[in-house]
Parts: sequence; structure tokens; C-alpha cells
Amino acid sequence: MTAPFYLPAGDEVDLFRAAYDQRIPVLLKGPTGCGKTRFVEYMAWEIAKQRTGTPPDEPLVTITCHDDLTAADLVGRYLLSAEGTTWLDGPLTRAARTGAICYLDEVVEARKDTTVVLHSLTDHRRTLPLERLGTTVAAHPDFLLVVSYNPGYQVTSKDLKPSTRQRFLAIEFGYPDPELEAEIIAHEAGVPADVAEALAALGARIRNLDAADLLDGPSTRLLVHAGALIGRGVAPRRACDLALVLATSDDRDVQDAVRQVAHAVFAA
Repeated sequence: MTAPFYLPAGDEVDLFRAAYDQRIPVLLKGPTGCGKTRFVEYMAWEIAKQRTGTPPDEPLVTITCHDDLTAADLVGRYLLSAEGTTWLDGPLTRAARTGAICYLDEVVEARKDTTVVLHSLTDHRRTLPLERLGTTVAAHPDFLLVVSYNPGYQVTSKDLKPSTRQRFLAIEFGYPDPELEAEIIAHEAGVPADVAEALAALGARIRNLDAADLLDGPSTRLLVHAGALIGRGVAPRRACDLALVLATSDDRDVQDAVRQVAHAVFAA
């Protein structure tokens, strides 16, 4: 088992380690596809390896938040079987018991009555009430809660409540500088350095298309997808059309603007 690939863009690794050492919950803010999830995977692996010598089977528990996510989905529920009822821990409870890092991706997508269950885990109590069992789980000393969201896509109705937000240390993410992004693309897509550099330059130019009103795009993830297609023999312009032009927006004017930049970077 090898560590997830991640190249630091700043001091985020040191900040996360400091937060973990003090067991301060962490909020990751940044645009989609900029590496927040990969960063958490990397840090969970590195911390677990440093703590135990070998990473445990489940150093990270990831929960993708959505409108239908309930507190029971996080904490656990009774299940019916032929033998009767059996309690099944939810992923949050499992992480709290075992000392894993628990990562709630796009936390603002969860209902506010769901995220309230996080409060007692993110202050000095570090406990998780299991109301249906009539008991409370004391978080393992190694447990840490990490959440993320993309500020650019949120509306007021889906923002974090101050009572929740102010329980976290916030680390802000952005897209990497072109040089670093090229390294990431080359590694993830398996393409030569010159192709990766061209894609990174293309990404930077598209993000500067203010007149096209692009939101957080294209992501590093999309640039990697374009590189992967090129690596499989797809013509660069066609790869950019599929992975960048059509994936970035449905607006024809925006697509045309992105296509023009892509064609300028990858001359026929």
C-alpha cells in the first residue's frame, strides 16, 4: 500500500499537522477539483503511518454530504433481521470509535439538523451522543473531524451556521500554480512534461476568462482528464473539447471562448 499522491502548494501540510496535534477540527475551503479530497487522503495516510508504523485498514472515513443525508446516516441505526434488531454504527460513529479521520465532503449540502450532531465532537467534549442507544461515545484520542465545501457555489440557504463554522480551523485552497499543476497532470495522466505544461497553461488562461463568467474552472481534475485522453491517443484539441469545453459549461458562448483558447494552445 502506497501513499496517495499529493504535491503541497503551500503550508497546508504543516497547518494540518498542527491542527491534528491539537485535535482542532479542520475546514477545507476551495473550488471543485482543486485537490481537497486528495489532500485529506494523503494526510490521513501519512498521520496513520507515523502513528502506527503501518497505515491501518481504514485511516480515513469519507462521507459525501447531500440533501437526504440524515443524522441516522451519520450516527447509526437499528436494523431488522430474522434474529431481531441489531444496532449498526454509522460512519461517523465508526470513525469516532476507531480513531480514524472522518471527512465530510461538501458539508453544506447536508441539512442543518443533520450537521448539529457534529457539535459535541468539535468542542472540548469530543463526544457523540447516540440517542437511540441512550449512550454517548467518547471519541478515540486519535479521532479528527475534517469537513470541506466550495464557497463559490453556495447560496445563503446552504451556508454553514456560525455555530458550526466557528468550531473549525479553516485552510483555504486554490488551484496550483502552473508549474506545480503541470507536475500533477504529468503524474496523474501519465503524459510527457510538454503536454502537461501546455494543459496547465491552458487551465490558467481559461480561468482568466472573466468575461465568460466561468465559475471555478477548469479544475485540475478536468485538466488531468484531458491529459489522460491525450495519453490514450486522442488528439489534443478533441481531448480538450471533451474534457474541458463541454464539461465546463453548457453555454455556447462560454464553450466557444474556451475552445478558442484550447485551439490556440494546441495548434493543429
